[in-house]
Amino acid sequence: MDLMSFTAVELGKKIASGEVSVLEATQAAISRIERLESDYNCFVTVDKEGALAQAEIIQKKISSGELQGPLAGVPVAIKDNMCIDGMLTTCSSKILSNFKPTYTAEAVLQLQKAGAVIIGKTNMDEFAMGSTTETSYYGETKNPWNMNCVPGGSSGGSAAAVAAEEVPYALGSDTGGSIRQPAAFCGVTGIKPTYGRVSRYGLIAYGSSLDQIGPLAKDVTDCATVLEIISAHDSKDSTSVDRKDTDFTSALVDDVKGMKIGIPRDYFGEGIDKDVKEQVLAAAKVLESKGAIVEEFDLSLVEYAIPAYYIIASAEASSNLERFDGVKYGYRTDSFTDLHNMYKKTRSEGFGAEVKRRIMLGSFVLSSGYYDAYYIKALRTKALIKQAFDKAFETYDVILGPVAPTTALKLGESLSDPLKMYLGDIYTVSVNLAGLPGISLPCGFDQNGMPVGMQLLGKAFDEKSIIRAAYSFEQTMQYKRPATLTERGL
Repeated sequence: MDLMSFTAVELGKKIASGEVSVLEATQAAISRIERLESDYNCFVTVDKEGALAQAEIIQKKISSGELQGPLAGVPVAIKDNMCIDGMLTTCSSKILSNFKPTYTAEAVLQLQKAGAVIIGKTNMDEFAMGSTTETSYYGETKNPWNMNCVPGGSSGGSAAAVAAEEVPYALGSDTGGSIRQPAAFCGVTGIKPTYGRVSRYGLIAYGSSLDQIGPLAKDVTDCATVLEIISAHDSKDSTSVDRKDTDFTSALVDDVKGMKIGIPRDYFGEGIDKDVKEQVLAAAKVLESKGAIVEEFDLSLVEYAIPAYYIIASAEASSNLERFDGVKYGYRTDSFTDLHNMYKKTRSEGFGAEVKRRIMLGSFVLSSGYYDAYYIKALRTKALIKQAFDKAFETYDVILGPVAPTTALKLGESLSDPLKMYLGDIYTVSVNLAGLPGISLPCGFDQNGMPVGMQLLGKAFDEKSIIRAAYSFEQTMQYKRPATLTERGL
């Protein structure tokens, strides 16, 4: 019995019934990681000793009846920008290559309370800046469907670890599509919750007004179950919202009769691959055949989403990354002449090219003389994008579209052309600008056998509608393992 072939909820049931022990599940994850890591590079840190110690403690709590949650004893991986007390947390950057926090992110604490076994920290684009997981100081992660392709980013390590069945589920963060796009590229499911739904405390910030933590897993049921656990009000995060409508598993109903689904025409114009367009529109037909009312409509301002997002995100990044200076923690250059020189050399040596590019862009748009021309205009555009979505949701319960214009790109393809990488976020960034929830799930394959993802978007704090629509669609499309893994007998 291959324990890692089960979904997180299925494995949780086997542990709860006593059919499988927590130690067996943990050892299964660790042994699979040890076998596959040299190929895929999904992890920055694997805490083997810590995970086995956790497994024994959690097993005792399950046996005594103290822990009874659906994911008690199930192994999980955490993206390497979420702090865990005493565990290396690097944001896949040289500048934090020796950083061990003294506290744990609130979302991770909620998982620990529910009995999750934390296996380790997953690889990512440095400081979550990238769409391919190629900007990591620890080397790129490979896509389990095709090792010549990227897994997406910035949560590529988390998505690839789930696709390769190294762990049943993982946490990622989404600033402009960083959960949904790698989920689409790796043929798994990911939810970006409404801004404020999940505490950002302990998440090392990229764009504070855009960042959200969310789950990546094999199916919608797993994602809804994880989201239910990590959604909680947190007084340590001033943007955390206190809401009681967190019973997301109640939305796992195969029924979309009467649900109004809007498809933005703007998402299917120039630049989208023929295969992606066909699979996403075919998915809409499936929902229509199940009783949903599907209509096309015009969602304005789509072409302004990318410039507005990159101006706002880079401005916030230039402010947030100011704290990494080699003084209090993290990497410090070996030789320097004075304090100013130490700052300069530490940051020059510690940050990668993409991070430097975005810090410089952010500093530029915030500088005197350019603040009004760029940053203020971007904020106004953000407000207009939110209004456009609000207007659309007066008519529709859910908006359906592609996650990315293409399937997984070849390794090295977009690193040489940053603009191409930025434009790949065209369908995802507006959701973060508007603070809305979105779910990405597999809806088919392109002609090369690579997974195509579709995206369902909902009103603020209406995760239940997108979960219901996604679950209903998923009943017609079962999760498939990457052919590459099956061929290799793994």
